[in-house]
Amino acid sequence: MPALHEIAAKNPAGHLDVSISQVHEALGTVRLVDVREPHEFTGDLGHIDGAELVPLSHVLDAAAAWPADVPIVLVCRSGNRSGKAAEALKKRGFVAPMNMLGGMLAWNAASLPIVR
Repeated sequence: MPALHEIAAKNPAGHLDVSISQVHEALGTVRLVDVREPHEFTGDLGHIDGAELVPLSHVLDAAAAWPADVPIVLVCRSGNRSGKAAEALKKRGFVAPMNMLGGMLAWNAASLPIVR
């Protein structure tokens, strides 16, 4: 089975876009970074099991310690902030930053498993 970043759609901004179903199938094989604020991470929408919380305002600082060649999926509420984070990481030289389209709103709408 191809890796998630190999089947992701290319976004005009330079990063990759992936669907919630693609992310769900790839759980455990990719790094998940949730760029929401702490109260959102633990709030009503919950978070994906295994996701690490790194608010958008801290992503670039935290990313300095991350390997740039490891695929990473960025998650937020709707896909907007995570798209910005993926774009910023691509500009910083990351090989496969991916934005989860629809964010946690779409994840919840599909009744996929969450942690609260």
